[in-house]
Amino acid sequence: MPQELLLQVTPEIAANELLLKDYLAKHIKVSVNEIQHVSILKRSVDARQKSIKINLKVSVYLKGEPFHETEFRLPDYKNVSNAQEVIVVGAGPAGLFAALQLIELGLKPVVIERGKEVRGRRRDLKAINVDHVVNEDSNYCFGEGGAGTYSDGKLYTRSKKRGDVTRILELFVAFGATPDILVDAHPHIGTNKLPQIIQDVREKIIEFGGQVLFETRLTDILIKNNEVQGIVTHKGDTILANKLILATGHSARDIYELLDKKKVFIEAKPFALGVRAEHPQSLIDSIQYSCDYRGEHLPPAPYSIVKQVNGRGMYSFCMCPGGVIAPCATSPGEVVTNGWSPSKRDQVTANSGIVIELKLEDFKPFAKFGALAGMEFQKSIEQKAWYLAGETQKVPAQRMIDFTQNRVSSDIPKTSYVPGTTSIEMGQVFPGFLTQILREGFTEFGKSMRGYLTNDAVLHAPESRTSSPVRIPRDIYSYEHLQIKGLYPCGEGAGYAGGIISAAIDGEKCALMIAATLKKQ
Repeated sequence: MPQELLLQVTPEIAANELLLKDYLAKHIKVSVNEIQHVSILKRSVDARQKSIKINLKVSVYLKGEPFHETEFRLPDYKNVSNAQEVIVVGAGPAGLFAALQLIELGLKPVVIERGKEVRGRRRDLKAINVDHVVNEDSNYCFGEGGAGTYSDGKLYTRSKKRGDVTRILELFVAFGATPDILVDAHPHIGTNKLPQIIQDVREKIIEFGGQVLFETRLTDILIKNNEVQGIVTHKGDTILANKLILATGHSARDIYELLDKKKVFIEAKPFALGVRAEHPQSLIDSIQYSCDYRGEHLPPAPYSIVKQVNGRGMYSFCMCPGGVIAPCATSPGEVVTNGWSPSKRDQVTANSGIVIELKLEDFKPFAKFGALAGMEFQKSIEQKAWYLAGETQKVPAQRMIDFTQNRVSSDIPKTSYVPGTTSIEMGQVFPGFLTQILREGFTEFGKSMRGYLTNDAVLHAPESRTSSPVRIPRDIYSYEHLQIKGLYPCGEGAGYAGGIISAAIDGEKCALMIAATLKKQ
């Protein structure tokens, strides 16, 4: 039997197989030649002490002990070309994993996606970055793979209770992701590698009889006697099916408006909103690792920070070490920021959303919009930021200390945000209570992370798409909409997920619930 051990080693030992074997040989008191193989099961950085260590969980196989490399295989999919159809709206992680699960269960997914296939999106991303032109159906939020494809590919989730995280990670590995995502405490595929994986998922769906229709936008849901009958697309086509998984993502405002117009029950949901802060990565490294230079064996340092300010949570969100800030507007006349990192996280800057919890009462000025009040609140800030920054995809920006002192920055250094910045007193962008909390909060952040509060950091506004401003309510057991039979609200857009992993899990669960319902009929 292999020995399973928990270790704390230096970064150099953790990064070098020979050094690790030598360390283990001394630790378990055997000759290094006796060690046949070492499997790393878990890996994380412990930077709490000045001497930084790597936590490892390993299995050590000595000579004569059977060792077999783990093979990650896809499920035994059967062809579903002639099976009962289920419509899946949205080809983000919720929609794609719902489609895979449907095939596994013997049902045929018909996936419609308003955006382009994953490679075709690149031209539209260039257009928004360089030409300041927003394609409403193809951008950082819309298109094959959803928002995560070109905005980082983080696979870390705190929501272990949502479902089988390991299953989703193993499926990613079977589709070509590095097995390291099963080992690292904060797994990450990277924006440069995720597109190929997403393309392979789509090809597998088609290979086994599913359909995937790109540049096809949902414009109506056919409902009779409170039961789904099918959908209508913007091309005028009708697709009939009595099971519909609605996995449109948190930015599909037209879907919320459609449901509201059809008097399908939806409700306003609190979310979080703020700015995206960018620091030099070397500065974050020096704060987190307490060193002038992190060396070649430590990853670019992340950070996570939470404070209570005036009764509100203010916290870091979607932190991207060695990453860049991207323009994520989904309509002309608005600006939105987000962050991403390549797989190597090798950019010279680090960025994170710094956001504040909102409450339903904050949306009172937009009460006339009913369930869409939070969405209109969100939209108003994005549109104001667009206007103040010059009516392009440039964003309002301010150096961090200048912001806390209510002082317009005399200059803004070049940041990773390609469309550019406009020096603005950021208080003009947000309601007064949010501005005050942000100012006080950054001061508190600076006390917890010495060096964080600096004018070398630049704030970009707004970070406003942290989660959906609307919830589409569903039964806690069947996952079916409370009012409309056959409608399965799913993923981030429905208010039931917050990232790639939790969205994928939710997609699988909706597919499982549909199969269970059909089995009873």
